[in-house]
Amino acid sequence: MATPTPGSTAARSPLTNPDEGYGGTIPLRPETLDARPFQEGLSGGRRLRMAVVGVGHLGRHHARHLKSFADVDLVGVVDASMPQAETIARQRGTKAYDRFEPLLGHVDAVSIVTPTSFHHHVAAEFLRRGVSALVEKPVCKTVEEAEELIALARQSGAALQVGHIERFNPAFEELVKRPITPKFIESERHGPFTGRSTDIGAVLDLMIHDLDLIMTLVPGPVREVSAVGAAVLGGHEDMVNARLVFESGCVAHITASRISARPKRRLRIWAPEGYAGIDFVSRRVHFVQVSDEVRRQGLRVERMDQAARNRLKDEVFGRHLEVLSIDGDRNGDQLTAELRHFVDCVRDGRTPRVTGEAGRDALAMAHRVLDSLRAHQWEGRPDGSIGPNKMPKPEGKLFDTPGANQSEAA
Repeated sequence: MATPTPGSTAARSPLTNPDEGYGGTIPLRPETLDARPFQEGLSGGRRLRMAVVGVGHLGRHHARHLKSFADVDLVGVVDASMPQAETIARQRGTKAYDRFEPLLGHVDAVSIVTPTSFHHHVAAEFLRRGVSALVEKPVCKTVEEAEELIALARQSGAALQVGHIERFNPAFEELVKRPITPKFIESERHGPFTGRSTDIGAVLDLMIHDLDLIMTLVPGPVREVSAVGAAVLGGHEDMVNARLVFESGCVAHITASRISARPKRRLRIWAPEGYAGIDFVSRRVHFVQVSDEVRRQGLRVERMDQAARNRLKDEVFGRHLEVLSIDGDRNGDQLTAELRHFVDCVRDGRTPRVTGEAGRDALAMAHRVLDSLRAHQWEGRPDGSIGPNKMPKPEGKLFDTPGANQSEAA
């Protein structure tokens, strides 16, 4: 959900002002809602009563998918902008609200797609009542807030899932089926500026996806974190490079940018078992491993005669290095899979794939990256420029801006 312009209707928080009633545009009419408590369970095939809080750019798609599920009753959508909520409600045949409180006690589960700063308060109000919550990433602004949500979910028995959607990318699902012990990882997550999620920077908006994936693949603590980033458009950082060193010896290089001309989302892994490369956009995974012959006998190029060396360039891939490429399932999409998984976990009492603890751990690592980039000394000394908002002054221009004639000639 994009951050609204201050002073606009959408700038009103979906949270309740304790000094206000529910008057305004949302009359509270609980008699129009199913008030059966969640504790009755879902026996007899009862549909799961759900709502979406925040139906902006992403949340509207949550509402669309949930409405399509035969075992879900979408009882309402919430947005700080009542016109937006009403638009989505009309499209999905449900009720519109500009606050979430009228839905408390009338839903079994909720999908929270508000700006990050509201995640904790909204999710806490539902979780403490035993209502399961899918919270978009990052789970909260702070680790302490995430810890509180985890504790509330445990106390009430509600499911808490965090929206790290790339876990449901079929290419990544294919990767985690296989025995691989990463020792070097390189990830890139670049995209054009969208104007959304401006309440956070590139680390919490983009890089946190890859931090979660990498920490899923590499168990154990991280010994060192170093990062550098720049706020090109002002405010939060727009581009970041981070280096993680795990106690296991694995090293990960991670870059994220939200001011790139073209989208790029790739993960590459080198391991004793071989190489794996994922393109998250095309949902394609590429594996390379040494052949059984090379495993048994090795490959010593320096001992080959010239004829054998000449053949080698044509035999590397196929004979000596075996290759497998897999296209991900294109019949569905990650968001549908993520929401379907959440609904099934709530109905069956199963633990979600991306738990609150996983979301907290990714958030904690993101804050370590942020701490490092904020302390980065651009000139190698503490009295110089430090952090993403204080880069050194440029020495000049890299090139002259072409005039109209020059541009046409080029």
